[in-house]
Amino acid sequence: MPLTALRKKKIQKELEDRQSLEACAARFGLLGDPTRIKICWLLCHHQELSVGDIAALLDVSVSTVSHALKKLRQGKVVEARKERKQVFYRLARTNFTGIIKHSLRRV
Repeated sequence: MPLTALRKKKIQKELEDRQSLEACAARFGLLGDPTRIKICWLLCHHQELSVGDIAALLDVSVSTVSHALKKLRQGKVVEARKERKQVFYRLARTNFTGIIKHSLRRV
């Protein structure tokens, strides 16, 4: 379909919703960090893991994992559950994490 002046104007209007586009870019940006994407992969393939387990599996410090999980939590990519002194993480149930799961299950 050719790009007519009217269609061009309509599409440009759709792009004006910068807030939604920036929010989308920020969420995808969360996955640009190797540690965070590895955490997502782990949680995609193993329903729930503790911070210590994730650190051991990735061979990084608990501090590194905690920092990455904080960012993922803020982006609503993961959810936490506390059991006594341990915190367990799982992927949140959102459309966005559905995309993540679909992508990472093939890796």
